[in-house]
Amino acid sequence: MMDDMDSFFLSELHIYPIKSLGGISLEKARLEEKGLQYDRRWMLVDEEGTFITQRKYFELALLAVSISDNRLIISHKIQTNQSISFDLEEDNGTQIPVVIWNDTTAGVEVNTEVSNWFSDFLKFKVKLVKMPVAEKRMVDPRYALNDEVVSFADGYPCLLIGQSSLNGLNEKLQKPIRMDRFRPNFVFTGGTPHIEDQFDTFSIGGTLFSAVKPCARCVLITIDQQTGEKGQEPLRTLASYRTINKKILFGQNLLHQHSGIISIGDELKVINWKMENG
Repeated sequence: MMDDMDSFFLSELHIYPIKSLGGISLEKARLEEKGLQYDRRWMLVDEEGTFITQRKYFELALLAVSISDNRLIISHKIQTNQSISFDLEEDNGTQIPVVIWNDTTAGVEVNTEVSNWFSDFLKFKVKLVKMPVAEKRMVDPRYALNDEVVSFADGYPCLLIGQSSLNGLNEKLQKPIRMDRFRPNFVFTGGTPHIEDQFDTFSIGGTLFSAVKPCARCVLITIDQQTGEKGQEPLRTLASYRTINKKILFGQNLLHQHSGIISIGDELKVINWKMENG
């Protein structure tokens, strides 16, 4: 059992509107059924409708995303003359099947111009699709608690990481890395490295969460989000002390019970702790 005197506070809040592109840091965000508002509601797919990510296309790290005047803006981090934008509500109205991991769900192309811009950037044919509001992509039933749904995120509506976990990793690395490698929605301060592994149920800003599954990490965390360059770290070092059942774990996947507003500075209050080896 952990020390109940520990205090935890939300220090960072991020959304990633287009899967595998740059994130947006926020002061506060609305938590909806599928996760934070606008988080992973758009995704790039190839001609077969299969999702595209940085795991294979490292250069996607160079595309920054912002929201302004009800528009989503995509811009190149280095070649600043490359950018495109579209209205948050825009799509062509025709649903197509899209594949993300083992799920087939629905997507709607934003428009041809946007898809062509991304095709030119990647040098092969892709479409940018939006998830329809009414679409129900279900969370893995082995971990779902109440038939929860998820956006185009890998599998769960939200991801939580403790700042102490990154600090502990950086102490082991020759060159420290930034939290953006891990693409969390929530970062909190307080406690020891990986204390989030012991959270069972907790609240942030009055919203109840359950930590249902550790996040297994992949090659994506070896891509520098500022340069798009791939290395061996931190995956190699992380594997040396965070491999459990042949998976490299860092952070906790979350489910939530209701909507609400989450803000930087909110206290994270642990309600139930997991057993030490649970």
